[in-house]
Amino acid sequence: MGEFLSGSALFAILLTFGAYELGRLFQQKTGVALFNPILVAAVLTGAVLAAAGVPNQVYQQHCEVFSWLLTPATVCLAIPLHAQFSRLRHDLPAILAGVGAGTLVSLGFVWAMARLCRLDAVLTASLLPKSITTAMGIVVSQAGGGEPAITTAAIILTGILGSIFGPWLCKLLRLTWPAAQGAAFGTSAHVIGTAKAAEFSQTCEAVSSLSLVFAGILTAVLCPLLL
Repeated sequence: MGEFLSGSALFAILLTFGAYELGRLFQQKTGVALFNPILVAAVLTGAVLAAAGVPNQVYQQHCEVFSWLLTPATVCLAIPLHAQFSRLRHDLPAILAGVGAGTLVSLGFVWAMARLCRLDAVLTASLLPKSITTAMGIVVSQAGGGEPAITTAAIILTGILGSIFGPWLCKLLRLTWPAAQGAAFGTSAHVIGTAKAAEFSQTCEAVSSLSLVFAGILTAVLCPLLL
């Protein structure tokens, strides 16, 4: 059975879609932020692969189509930005300043913790781009000699944590300005954070889209300097 499923790309694709849909429905039913659809889908997919005896490498090969869609999906985030740009022009300097500060803090913290824990160069390069979208983070990681698998895991975990704790932190810090909320989500939690920002408002989603792109560019420029 495992050999049959290993040779089926359709099985891998259906498993991915099915696991995510179950995760989304589970979060809707429970209302618990911890049950993020991506996290639930990852756990379910891993459990099914282990039970069916399908190697992870084979599953990833069959799901390469999703990797190809990462870049155009990221570009599509420009749509809400274009729709809201006229309203954001006056706030653009403040937004970019906030994104720049957040990016510097993120990179500085990871670099300092890596030095403190005496991590090697590969782990450091893999963890530095944790707060940018996967399509950009993998490229930045590989350019610095990092391991893409570790980078992908760090990026997904960062996004999930940002989407879970982001709304709570906005309430705690009384962050009610949509542009500030969007800058926080996009800078710290990339695409997953932007999906959460879309639940707040269109302005918040647009700023988050802008922020994740700007944060990605800054990270790509600063990572080689830190390494």
